[in-house]
Amino acid sequence: MRLKMDDVQKITSTEPQMVASSRVDGSVDHLRPTSPELHIDPIVERRVVRKIDLHLIPLVMSLYLVAFLDRSNIGNAQVAGMGKDLGLSDDQYQWLLTIFYIPYIVFEWAALMWKAVPPHWWAFACVLVWGIASTLQATAYNWSGLLASRFFLATAEAAFAPGIPYLLSFFYKRNELGLRCGFYVSAAPLATTFAGALAYGITSGHPAIANWRLLFIVEGIPSVLLAFVAFKYMPDSADTAHFLNEEEKRIAKTRALQQTGSEGTARIGHVDLKESFHALKDIKTWIPPLMYFSCNVSFSSLPVFLPFILQNLGFTAVNAQGLSAPPYFVAFIVCVTTTWIADRTQQRGAVIVALSLVGGIGYIVLATCEGVGVRYFAVFLAAAGVFSCIANILPWTINNQGSDSKRGAGIALLNIIGQAGPLLGTRIFPEHEKPYFIKGMSICAAFMFFNALLALTLRLYLAWENRTFEKRDAESRRDGCMAKPGSREFEDEGYGFRNVL
Repeated sequence: MRLKMDDVQKITSTEPQMVASSRVDGSVDHLRPTSPELHIDPIVERRVVRKIDLHLIPLVMSLYLVAFLDRSNIGNAQVAGMGKDLGLSDDQYQWLLTIFYIPYIVFEWAALMWKAVPPHWWAFACVLVWGIASTLQATAYNWSGLLASRFFLATAEAAFAPGIPYLLSFFYKRNELGLRCGFYVSAAPLATTFAGALAYGITSGHPAIANWRLLFIVEGIPSVLLAFVAFKYMPDSADTAHFLNEEEKRIAKTRALQQTGSEGTARIGHVDLKESFHALKDIKTWIPPLMYFSCNVSFSSLPVFLPFILQNLGFTAVNAQGLSAPPYFVAFIVCVTTTWIADRTQQRGAVIVALSLVGGIGYIVLATCEGVGVRYFAVFLAAAGVFSCIANILPWTINNQGSDSKRGAGIALLNIIGQAGPLLGTRIFPEHEKPYFIKGMSICAAFMFFNALLALTLRLYLAWENRTFEKRDAESRRDGCMAKPGSREFEDEGYGFRNVL
C-alpha cells in the first residue's frame, strides 16, 4: 500500500519544540527538540521500519552466521581428526586459534570503511575474501597452510563483522538499535548451534575425503555465494534502499534528519576525523572496550573448545558435536530477549550486569564441580551470559556517542582493545589440564565478574552525565538558546541528548 503525501506533515512554524513522549518503549530520542516539519505519523513510521527490518536484518544475520561458522569450525574440525591427520601439536592448534585475532586487532580501523565506502561494495569484497580463505582451509596439508588461510579469513572478517552495528545505526534510531544488534549478534550462537549439528552429520558419515576437509568445504562455499547476494541486496542507506518506494524513502530521509540532522546519503562517503579523535577524549568511549575485552576472553574460547570439553567429560567425539548445539540455541533466545528488554526499558547497563553474573556463575560451576550433568547445565549459563553480554555492549557503545564519526571511532576502539581478549582466551585451555580446565574456567569467571563491575561503573557515570545534561537544558530553556534541528549541537550531545543507561 502506497503512503499518502500528508503522512509527512508540514507546518509553517520554524521554531523547534519539545516533543512530549507518547511511547512506552523508554525512547530517549523523544527528549530532543523537533521541528514540526519533521514530524512523521508513528503508524507510518513503524511500517517503514518493519520493511527495513524484513530486508536488512535477515541479510546481515545470514552474513554473520556464515562468518561465525567459518571462524569457529576449527574446533569441530579438530574433534573430527584434523590435528591427527596433520600431526598438529597442542601448541600448534593453539596458534591456529590465536592467529585469527591478530589481524582482528590490526585491521579494526576498517570498521570506519562502512561510512567511507558504499556498503554494498564493502560487504561484497569482505565476504568474498573470507569465503575463499575459509574454503581453502580444506586444501591444507600442513600447519603453515592452515595458518595462512586463517590469517586471510580473519583479515576479511575484521573488516566486516565489527562494523555491522555501526552500519545499522545509519538505518535505526537509538531506541531501535539494540534489538537489531541483538538479532545480528544472536547469529553467532545460532551459527554455533548449526555448527554442532552440521559437524555431527558430517563426522558420523564416511565421505571419500577426510571429514574435517569436507566440513571446511561445506561451510565455506555458502560464504562465497552470499558475497554476490550482499552486492545485489545490501542497501547503502535507507533513503536510497531499493525496497522502499518514493514516499517511503521520504519517510526514511525524515527519520535521518530527526536523528542526526543529515540525510541518509549525506552520512556515507566521508569521515570527520576531528570528531573521531574528540571521541577518544571521553571516558565513556574507553570503558566499553574493556568490557568487550573481558567478554571476549570467554566469547572466543567457548565455541572452539566446547566440543573438546564435552568429549573430555566422557562423550564420544560424535556425541560431543551434537551436545554442543543446545546451549547455543538457548543463548540465541537470550540474546534477542535481553536486547529487546534493554531497548524497552533503556536500562542496558543493568541488563549487562545481570548477564555477566549469570555467565560468571556458569564458569564457577564448570571450574568447581565434577558431575557431568551439573557441568553441562553450567555450559548453558556460560553461553547465555557471554553471548548476550556482547549483544548488549555493542549497541550501548553506539547509543551514547553523538555523531556518526564518533560512533565509528567508538566501534573501532571497542574492537581494537576488545579483540585482544581472544589472545588470552584461546590460550587458557591447554590439553594437559583436561578434563576440567580449572585455570581456564576460573579466568573466564573472573573476567565476567569484572565485566559486571565495569558495566555498573559506566552506568553510574552515564547517570551522572545525564543529570548534567538536564541542568544544561534547563539553563538553555531559560536563556532561549535551544539548538535547532540539523545543527552540530543538536546531534553531538546537544540540547535534549540523553545517554542510554
